[in-house]
Amino acid sequence: MILEELKKENINALKQHDNVLRGILSVLLNKIKLAEVEKRTKNEEIGDADIINIIMKTCKELEDEKAGYESVNNLQKVEEINRQSEFIKQYLPKMLTYEEIVNKINNLEDKSIPTVMKYFKTNYAGQVDMALVNKAVKEINNK
Repeated sequence: MILEELKKENINALKQHDNVLRGILSVLLNKIKLAEVEKRTKNEEIGDADIINIIMKTCKELEDEKAGYESVNNLQKVEEINRQSEFIKQYLPKMLTYEEIVNKINNLEDKSIPTVMKYFKTNYAGQVDMALVNKAVKEINNK
C-alpha cells in the first residue's frame, strides 16, 4: 500500500535530516490522515485510489506554489518544490498520454462530453488528467 511506503520514506527522511522531503511527506501524511478520518465517519476504508487523488492534488498545489516563487525569483524555493514534486510523482501511476486519450475516445460509440468524462473517471481514475480528456473530446467533437 502506498501509505506504508510513504511512512517508510518519512522515517528515512527523518533519519537523514532531509527537511525538504520531510516537509512534503508531512503534508501528504496529514492530508491522508484527514481523509482517513472522513472515510471512517462513513464506515469506509481509505484506499490507494484515494491516496493517489491526494498526491495529484498536492502536485497541483506545488505547481501553484512554484509559480509564486518563480514570480518573485526565489530560485532556492523553486528547486525545493521541484525536488518535492518529483519525489511524490513517483507514487502516481503512469498517466495516459494525449494520443492514448484520443485513441480511447475514438473507440467509444458515444463521444458526448458527459459520456466520455464518465468513462474516463470510472475506468482511468488517477491515470488521466481530466482537463486533457476534456480538451481532447472537444477537439474530436469539433472536427
